[in-house]
Amino acid sequence: MDIDFVFKIAAIGIIVAVLNQLLVRSGREDQAMMTTLAGLIVVLMMIVNQISVLFETIKDVFGL
Repeated sequence: MDIDFVFKIAAIGIIVAVLNQLLVRSGREDQAMMTTLAGLIVVLMMIVNQISVLFETIKDVFGL
């Protein structure tokens, strides 16, 4: 795993947090929740992709 991957996740987290605060303060709690869920889904999809790469590497190492 590359350090850039960690920075990408951190950047998404910061952007989602700022958007969430802006939307909550403007009285749009529903849109703030949807923004948070969208950010979570994006990060989870990135992590699932990396887990897939990990399992492929394990299969190659052990010759499965």
